[in-house]
Amino acid sequence: EQDPLTPMRLAELFEEAGIKVRDVRYVASQPWPFPSSLMIACTSVTDDPTLTLDEEEIEEAAWFSLDEVKAAMAGEPGALFVAPPPFAIAHDLLKHWLDQKG
Repeated sequence: EQDPLTPMRLAELFEEAGIKVRDVRYVASQPWPFPSSLMIACTSVTDDPTLTLDEEEIEEAAWFSLDEVKAAMAGEPGALFVAPPPFAIAHDLLKHWLDQKG
């Protein structure tokens, strides 16, 4: 059964990154820095990883392998990106993904 927020999540991903996803799963939420707003973290699956960005919404996006995410989360020199700080929901989402992947 689909929760009421799933259609919004699907639309947001398609509008901003041009990807269609399925199997959306809620992970966590935290207050957004705008009044009466909530940031929601989810995982999902895509069958086509091609990114088509709306550059007015997102400056850049990329896919990373399990090892690349592990390196960033460990703060390794030369990691392909800097992991978000532990208080950020993005950090929780990456940690959740790593835990799920083993």
